[in-house]
Amino acid sequence: MEGSYASSVDGRHRLVAISAAQLAAGVAGQVIAVRDRRPFDTPLLGQRGRPEDVVRDSVFNGTALSAPLVMLLVQAAATVRLAKGPSAVAGRTLGVLGTTMACGYLLEREFPRAFSRAGLDPVVTPIASGGFALAVAMARSGLRRS
Repeated sequence: MEGSYASSVDGRHRLVAISAAQLAAGVAGQVIAVRDRRPFDTPLLGQRGRPEDVVRDSVFNGTALSAPLVMLLVQAAATVRLAKGPSAVAGRTLGVLGTTMACGYLLEREFPRAFSRAGLDPVVTPIASGGFALAVAMARSGLRRS
């Protein structure tokens, strides 16, 4: 699609960089959540994982600190495709994923806890804040039109 933000060189490179950084935050969140057995917990949706099921649930439901593995794989594929050249589909895919991930962070019980006095953690808090900010930036960049 000509004229899309994802097809301009600067916009495309920016989106690739944002997505790669957000993907790194997502992978780091996966690793920490699996290591610490932090299941997903979205009270607004009435869904909660169990610590003993974190590895299994991380594939389709995500964890307390990351999107589901299937979303991260789609994100990686779209990022690689966009890095190779203009692609409106890859750009929109990253925009939609960013939007979905930003909402996911806000729905997750662990997210606000990471910023509370009792929940501040030198590893978790930066991953949560960075992952969220990058998801918002990815949404904006991926869905923007020139």
